[in-house]
Amino acid sequence: MTTILLSIKPKFVAKIFAGEKHFEFRKRIPKHSVDKLIIYSSSPVCEVMGEAEIEKVLVDTPENIWNKTKHQSGIDSKFFFEYFESKRVAYAYKLKNIKRYVQPRKLSDYGLKTAPQSFSYIK
Repeated sequence: MTTILLSIKPKFVAKIFAGEKHFEFRKRIPKHSVDKLIIYSSSPVCEVMGEAEIEKVLVDTPENIWNKTKHQSGIDSKFFFEYFESKRVAYAYKLKNIKRYVQPRKLSDYGLKTAPQSFSYIK
């Protein structure tokens, strides 16, 4: 099983745990297939808040990804298309079995000293 830790803005982390955001969008993804995400809530929270399994990874044009995910995206189209501006390919992780930790964890619990810009592999 391959696991990565993703830095996600706190407002989107809240939407994931509230069941409003079922997809996590990325401009690039790891070379290896990923089974599980560790959810790190970026500044000002700066804590690992939970985890989720990856049901599937969608890869397509931003327009097609938006059409497939918009009802469970947890974001609006303006934000989505600004994020993918000038990109020909968009990636979307479909999340399942989302688990919020009772007690948030520290990056050091995963052998990390600083938060990744995009993602870090976790062993």
